[in-house]
Order: sequence, then structure tokens, then C-alpha cells
Amino acid sequence: MRSVQRWLGADAALVAGCLFLTVLAVKTPWSDLPPVVVAVAGALASLAQWWRRRWPGAAAVAGALGYALSGNPGPLLVGLYAAGAYAPRRHAWWLVAVGWAGATGWNWLDAGRLSWWDAAYVAVAAAATFGLGAYVATRRALQDAWRERAERADTERTLRDEQARIAERARIAREMHDVLAHKVSLIALHAGALELTADGGAERVREGAGVIRVTAREALAELRTVLGILEADAQPYTDLASVVADATSAGQRVQLANTAGELPASSARVVQRVVQEGLTNARKHAPGETVTVSVGRDADVVSVVVTNPVTGVGLELPGSGAGLVGLAERLRLVGGALESGPTPDGWHLRATIPYPSPEA
Repeated sequence: MRSVQRWLGADAALVAGCLFLTVLAVKTPWSDLPPVVVAVAGALASLAQWWRRRWPGAAAVAGALGYALSGNPGPLLVGLYAAGAYAPRRHAWWLVAVGWAGATGWNWLDAGRLSWWDAAYVAVAAAATFGLGAYVATRRALQDAWRERAERADTERTLRDEQARIAERARIAREMHDVLAHKVSLIALHAGALELTADGGAERVREGAGVIRVTAREALAELRTVLGILEADAQPYTDLASVVADATSAGQRVQLANTAGELPASSARVVQRVVQEGLTNARKHAPGETVTVSVGRDADVVSVVVTNPVTGVGLELPGSGAGLVGLAERLRLVGGALESGPTPDGWHLRATIPYPSPEA
């Protein structure tokens, strides 16, 4: 809407300017023809420029006739510019010729003759005005194409990010399904055993009920943390060491500092995923450099930092950047956060993961 209003304002200003030049052409005068002819020709040529975007050829012809009869150059210049900007390129030669004819016609009527210098000068001026309009139109078309390409790239990147989030959620859902199915099957197994051994005494019944209660609480804890992807019992944090060992055996230099101690399986799995993504990015963008992995825990937050130097020389490995998007989505689902970017020491990947309290 604003662009349309801006166009209308520019058109009105150009037409008003051409009409003002027509008044000057009548009063000065700029032509030896009768003032009525000068006024009518100049006014019609000026008004014709209002439709120069829709009919640029007609605007150029009207401007040429108006210049020849009134000496008013405004409509001719505007018409030739519009012809270069909006008319098909196949019409360029005859529109420039029409502009040249209008300008030379005024020179011939005013001086009674036409020199070769005037003819050449007018031809260059007409071609230059037409060329300026064509240049501006081409530049505008290129800017529109670049803008459209940038918007399309943004849309495609948004779609890729959304697909990565959906894929991460689907993977989490499958893992959670497997774990919950395992827990529920244990509950069913213990309930069946309790039913068969109901006559084994109160102590036996109490023991079986306790097992069922603990297993049900574990299943609920897995469901509430969304990332219930391993067994809910706390276990030593050994997966991270194996990830680092695999990277080291492949030739990657990794320095690991782990002060977090033992972590619940749900937190340990997210930490492992962060470290895997950090090592993968380092292999792509900083091959042969030492990667520093730090894992620590402060109260109820586990922090993971992966740092590597920036060398500017990377491996030609395919990638779409969806790994970080999926990792950020996984952290968001557990209430954590992910940030990455350059630092004075190189490139860092930092993740914060809530540490579940014993009451949870």
C-alpha cells in the first residue's frame, strides 16, 4: 500500500512539474508557434505522463510531439525514461528514434535548420535518457530477485530447522516409548508375581507392592522429564568417557575435564549428546586441533562447554546445521539452554542442563 502511494505521489509531482514547464513555455515563449498550440501540446504531453507506467511507448510519443510543438523538454525526458524502464526491450530502437525526432523537430522549427551537431547531440541525449531508465529498471529487478532469493533462503532454513526439531521430538518420543514400555512391563510382571504369591504372607505381599510402587514412580519421573530415554536408576557417568575415547582413537585430540560426578541417566544422555555434537563440529571446522570438553555441576545445574580453536580451514564434510537445532530443541524440552559462537579462545558450545532433585 505504501509503495502504491509513493508511486502516485511521484507521478503527481512529475505531471505537475511538466505542467509548470508548459506555463513557462507559453510565457517565455519557447516556441514560435501560437501560444494556444504551445499550451495545448505541452499540457497534453504532460498529462500523458500520468500513465507512463502502463503505456510507456505512448508516453514517449506524446512527450516527443509535445516537445516539437511547445519546446517543453519535461514530458519528453520523462517519457523516454519511462520507455527505458517499462517498455519491452524490442521497442528500444524506435522509441529512441521517436524521441530524437521530437527534439530535432523543435530545433528545426525554432532555427529553421538542423545541423549535424544538433542531430548527434539530440541522439546521444535521447539514448542516454532511455538507457538511464533501462539501467534503473534492471537494477530494481536484480534487487527484487535478490530479495526474493533471500526470503526463500530464510523460508527454507526455517523449514529445515522445524524439520530438525520435529525429528528430535520424534526420536525422543520413540526412546521414551521404549523406556515406559519397559517400566510398565516390569509393573505387570511384578503384579502377576504378587497375584500368584498372594498366599505367601504379608511380608511377601508388602515386598511386591513396594517394588510395584517404586517402578511406577520411576516411570512417572521418566514421563515428567520428557527425556525418559534410559532406565531411571542413577548410574555412573561412563558414556561420556566412551565418546571421548572413540574420538581419540580416530585421531582427534580431546582434553576432558569432568567434575560432575555421577549423573542420572536422563541428564547423562543429554550431556553425551552435547559432547557428541561439539566434537563433530570441531572435526569439521578445526581438524587436527585440540578440543577441550568441560563438564561440571553447580547445585541443580549441569554445565557442558566444548571449545576448539578457529583455524579457517575445515574439512569438506556435508552438513545442514540441523544438529545444533535438534540439540537446542532437546535442551529446551528439559528446561535447559544452548548457546554457541566465537570467543577469544576460538569457538565454544555451551549447554546448561537442570539437575533433577531427589524429590523429583
